[in-house]
Amino acid sequence: MPHQQRTTEVDAYIFIKENLKTLGWDTRNPARNPQGQVYTQNECLSHSEIQNFLGQERPENIVKITESVFWVIEAKREHNQLQQALAKAEEYTRKINQSRNIRVKIISGVAGNQADSYLIRSRYFDGNSFIPIKLNDVEVSGLLSPTEVDRIIRENNANIRDVPINDKLFFSKADKINEILHLGAVNPHQRASVMSALLLSLLDDTPPNIDAAPSVLTSDINARAERILRNQGKPEFIDYIKLNLPATEDNHLKFKNALVKTLQELNNLNIRSAMNSGTDVLGRFYEVFIKYANWAQDLGIVLTPRHITQFAAEVMNISLQDIVYDPCCGTGGFLVAAFDSVKRNFTENQIEKFKPNCLFGVEQDASIASLAIVNMIFRGDGKNNIVEGNCFSKFLSPHTRNSIRTARFTNSQSDSPPITKVLMNPPFALKSSDEKEYKFIDHALKQMENGGILFSVLPYSCLIKVGKYLIWRKRLLNENTLLSVITFPADLFYRKGSGGVCTVGIFVRKGIPHPSEQNVLWIRVLNDGFVKSKGKRLPSSRVPNDLERIKDITKAFLTNPRFDVENVEEFQKATKIDFSDPDLELVPEVYLDEKPITQQEISQRIEQLIRDNIAFQVKFENILRRHK
Repeated sequence: MPHQQRTTEVDAYIFIKENLKTLGWDTRNPARNPQGQVYTQNECLSHSEIQNFLGQERPENIVKITESVFWVIEAKREHNQLQQALAKAEEYTRKINQSRNIRVKIISGVAGNQADSYLIRSRYFDGNSFIPIKLNDVEVSGLLSPTEVDRIIRENNANIRDVPINDKLFFSKADKINEILHLGAVNPHQRASVMSALLLSLLDDTPPNIDAAPSVLTSDINARAERILRNQGKPEFIDYIKLNLPATEDNHLKFKNALVKTLQELNNLNIRSAMNSGTDVLGRFYEVFIKYANWAQDLGIVLTPRHITQFAAEVMNISLQDIVYDPCCGTGGFLVAAFDSVKRNFTENQIEKFKPNCLFGVEQDASIASLAIVNMIFRGDGKNNIVEGNCFSKFLSPHTRNSIRTARFTNSQSDSPPITKVLMNPPFALKSSDEKEYKFIDHALKQMENGGILFSVLPYSCLIKVGKYLIWRKRLLNENTLLSVITFPADLFYRKGSGGVCTVGIFVRKGIPHPSEQNVLWIRVLNDGFVKSKGKRLPSSRVPNDLERIKDITKAFLTNPRFDVENVEEFQKATKIDFSDPDLELVPEVYLDEKPITQQEISQRIEQLIRDNIAFQVKFENILRRHK
């Protein structure tokens, strides 16, 4: 066997086992480790039933799903041998399945090598036919996780839907892709756009030709992205996501390799399937890429975590009659959440009418707006009303299209504003900026009909500062009704260079002066089900999720402020605003009842203070000794 052949086979072994391990499989040899799940080549012959029917033949890997159910993986060294790999895996399966004791139910073909990347296709054997495996109606492009395999086997179905997204895996892949693009000399502020172009190129049934020369591959990806944007009525945004080869020809190959490796990582994630789920997967990637982009920080852009956008959309109870607006939509997180909320609750025909008529967004940065548009295209809505520009120069007027009530952008304020729901997170104001956060809220309220509900994320300071902020709070209450204020966890938002920004979420009903006797729902969320790990916040079952706990209460209270709310000390309370407060502080911590302190807590605090004092003395005594 030629040396190159042996090398590429070793590459395939490493690739397959690394991916299986990343996905959660125990890649140890089952013959040597009771918990092991992956045989590699000759190892499978230690299983008497497999050896009995394969003889001396062996695939690259056999995965033990259960004691009696297996998954065969066969690899070939060239992309054009993918069908051969699948055919060989089928052959192995038919031989093994002559056994009365074990069955192969899943096969995969892997074709490629480390230099050229890998193509993967998988099939489910129902006893008669080998059926392409799909997640969320899209054929998988990577290997499968234990959870996915379990559902396929349990449901006896090659197409499973609503598979939970592994947040930790997606964030780690996003970091890896960021490093790949960094090594490929892609500027930080271009990486999210490169990701958008690559994802659009994967929408076709046939993938880009990664074996082509750098210039050909780049042109192919651009042509695919442009065609999709043109078909969706957004051709003007191609310039913001179009790939450009480096100026120096020496870097062309490096750039191409970065694209190919990124496509490989996306395929490993079964990205097209994931994008078809109810999770804002692309938003998760954007969070990572924009974190590294200084220009985003300079603009005050801090992306709203996707579980916050989902929470807001759900409690706002968005219906088919609503027209939703985000005047500073960023990468489209709130609009995606609003659209997904409607998709879960209404029929396909109703959704088809909603999506082109009821979602509106403005984003001041054209490149960020292009990311939002790509995100919405992947949600099944390319004909959305997201525009680039200064939201203060954009106004919305009522409009009718095909007998459906909608809105349209105009150059002047309408006397009959059409928006019924606003979800927003205005740019956190920079010290040198005159565009304070509350000005975005004022502008959004002007686009709303009376009785509409606005949700906005705000820095905590906006609701306690005096001066202009106090004047704004008084005006807000003189013209509108404050329904609820929720304090979010302290580390929910992170802004490079200034650390965490404490935030709140406010719900406001437009156009009805706040009744002095009306209760406001005050809530203090300390835990949102996430923990910080290596600079990222990841979901964890080890911490409570207060957002889930308050979801139904908040939704009910927004509909009926007379709703009876249990008073939970230091957590939630429904009570009226103290208008006698000269500073008019509108934060939960002012209104929530404190827990009475016990004698045991007093003793524990005193003991802790004593320990801290002793530790302080020891520390500085040692420092003083070292400086003598």
